[in-house]
Amino acid sequence: MATRRTDGMNLGGGERVRRGALSAGLVVATVLTTVLSVWLAVGLAGQRSAEQRRQDILAAARQSALNFTSLDYRHYGRDSQNVLKSATGDFKKQFAAQTEQLTRLVAQNKSVSQGQVLEAGIVRSDDRSARVLVVADSKVTNTAVPGGEPRTYRLQLDLVLRNGHWLTSDVEFVG
Repeated sequence: MATRRTDGMNLGGGERVRRGALSAGLVVATVLTTVLSVWLAVGLAGQRSAEQRRQDILAAARQSALNFTSLDYRHYGRDSQNVLKSATGDFKKQFAAQTEQLTRLVAQNKSVSQGQVLEAGIVRSDDRSARVLVVADSKVTNTAVPGGEPRTYRLQLDLVLRNGHWLTSDVEFVG
């Protein structure tokens, strides 16, 4: 009885072609799977990066709005510096220019405002700038309203990325 070799040496032409086609198909499938995996990984990394940027923008806007709506005459110097630390551009210049006058006014009226951010949403953003709408409440007490008065603010904040930090470049009261 004749034995058949299975090492591929005695294969007929048709069987060799089939094995070659099968090998080529496996190579193509492997390459396609690898390319698809890399493409999906890059896409996922991009989504994570965009989500992190979005969260950073919202955190900066919320903190800036909180700083802007939480001011106490007993430590207004510190409170105003908190606003300035998260500010840049014209907004920073304008707020800094008014700080001395505001310090006197806040002290004279014994003003205390404790803010609370209720909602924040990004209107638009790119890699270097963003616009965020913020709704904040605060309870304001002063010599005219010693029992306190609730206030609601709707703010539009423009932010820019400077040295890895989102800073407020403009604040507008809206609505």
